[in-house]
Parts: sequence; structure tokens; C-alpha cells
Amino acid sequence: MIVRKLTDIRKSDHNVKSDGWESARLLRKDDGMGFSYHVTTMYAGKELKMHYQNHLEAVLVLKGKGTIEDLGTGETHQLAAGTMYALNDHDRHIVRPETDILTVCVFNPPVTGREVHDENGAYPAEADMVRTAELTS
Repeated sequence: MIVRKLTDIRKSDHNVKSDGWESARLLRKDDGMGFSYHVTTMYAGKELKMHYQNHLEAVLVLKGKGTIEDLGTGETHQLAAGTMYALNDHDRHIVRPETDILTVCVFNPPVTGREVHDENGAYPAEADMVRTAELTS
């Protein structure tokens, strides 16, 4: 059984901050669950362009409001508490928080816990992370 407290994760190196967002990675690849589970805040006034080429993601909005634009179709959807969106086709998208948006996110395959978005708005594939680690060590 795995039991973790969000307050503890927020104080650890598994709380990742980047430009426009902060994510507490409560479950990670090394937990062996087959997915990762995050509590993420996207900050008001930011425009977060993302394209998870190596992961599928499902997001439940707990608090806040904004929009998500599907860059493949041009459709824009409202985000508010109780709204779920799933990036089931590696969808290119932009989230535009009007207020801080608090979410719970699930990633498959799971992330290791330290990822931040690359220049394409993606998390690297694990093989890419291993190669990068080998090159820098």
C-alpha cells in the first residue's frame, strides 16, 4: 500500500515547478502502478501550449476556470470545476487559465517525477531521458 500526503510531496523534489504551472507527483513510474498521478496548478494569465507525444493524459478540474483549445480541430472548451478532459490522441492543445486552475492528472505511461515540458510542450519518452542522463554523466 502506498500512502502519501500532498503537503509532504509539496515540500519534496517530486513537486515540480515550471513556467505557468506547478505539479505534485504523488504516484510515479517507480511506484509500479502503470500510471502516474499528479495534483497540478496552472496559473492564471498563462498560456500553456502542450503536446504530449509520448503520454496520454486525463485531467479533472477541481477548482478554477479557463479554456482548452484543441489545436487539431480549432475547438475551444470551457474549463471549470467538475470538467474532465482526456488527451486520448496525443492532442496538441493550449490551456488558458483565467484563474488559477487546480487539477488532478493521470499520465500513461507514468512519468518518473522530474519531467518538465520540452520545446514542443511534451514530456520526453523514457528512452530519451535515459540517453540524456547517459550523455550528461
